[in-house]
Amino acid sequence: MTLDTLPALALFAFVSSGTPGPNNLMLMASGANYGFRRTLPHMLGISVGFGVMIVLTGLGLAQVFDRFPHSYTLLKIASVAYMLYLAWKIANAAPIKERDADSRPMTFLQAAAFQWVNPKAWAMALTAITVYIADSGVWMLLIGALCFVTVNLPSVCIWTVMGQQMARILTNPVRLRLFNWTMAALLLGSLYPLLQMG
Repeated sequence: MTLDTLPALALFAFVSSGTPGPNNLMLMASGANYGFRRTLPHMLGISVGFGVMIVLTGLGLAQVFDRFPHSYTLLKIASVAYMLYLAWKIANAAPIKERDADSRPMTFLQAAAFQWVNPKAWAMALTAITVYIADSGVWMLLIGALCFVTVNLPSVCIWTVMGQQMARILTNPVRLRLFNWTMAALLLGSLYPLLQMG
């Protein structure tokens, strides 16, 4: 990657970060259920965690899949299992008034760690590395990761605000339950591309 290709990477980061996927669907659900302020660590965890993922993938982690093809299968199984768990949690989130004290949105570290089992994050990271950043050196890799973090932050904010705004019409427990089940179904639907890959 050169500085000339940075705008193309930024455009890729913008489009891929803004489109629906596991992160954005979970942020929308969290915004609706917990509000913007309480979802802030989740948002920052996604952006920073994905930036770290880009750097580590660019430093050679992607070669693990080439050398050990079974590691991709293990990642796929872990991704599906964790996404099923998250979908169940979202679908069964209780209305705010009925929640116990332990109910809370995803933390910074949980959101950062989630990137490693997020199929869309892997697709984005591998595409960014192979198409835009490959063999560009560490500094360009860091600039590429910073580009993703910078572009991603407004995107995660928008999805959270959309969820927060929806909370106004989700005051009825039946509507909130329907919303949560819809978000859970969409989250499961986001697994479809992963399950189609060999």
